[in-house]
Amino acid sequence: MPTIVNSWNEWDPLKHVIVGRADDCHIPPEEPALDAKVPEDSDMRGQWGRRPQETIDRANELLDKFAAMLETRGITVDRPIPTDFSLPASTPDFHTESQFGCMPPRDVLLTVGHEIVEATMSYRCRWFEYLCYRPLLQKYWEDDPQFRHEAA
Repeated sequence: MPTIVNSWNEWDPLKHVIVGRADDCHIPPEEPALDAKVPEDSDMRGQWGRRPQETIDRANELLDKFAAMLETRGITVDRPIPTDFSLPASTPDFHTESQFGCMPPRDVLLTVGHEIVEATMSYRCRWFEYLCYRPLLQKYWEDDPQFRHEAA
């Protein structure tokens, strides 16, 4: 079986990568973590809900072109499976009216050696974003005997 997950530094040739998707991306409702991170003049302030379709389409066009360019260079590209980000998200500690998206895998997953660390997201709207990547992690688990997965 081939090694799927293996990254020890930032400068070795890239062989395999996850590129996000903008499908159904949402502007999140106001929440405590956003105050310090979202600029006062951002389009995310004062409104929430599904992003305009033209911005989703443009983002997907860019992400698709990026993925295709990587593939022409012989790099294996995996893509997450978006969920319905319009659904509310709840835990015993909080509730939010909608979620975010799965564009930036680097925010959720960190590769260290043969391990992928799944980060807990500080934004309530991104709390369950990891679910978009779980099918990929399951595949890596099945295909790579050295693979380890940790949820932080």
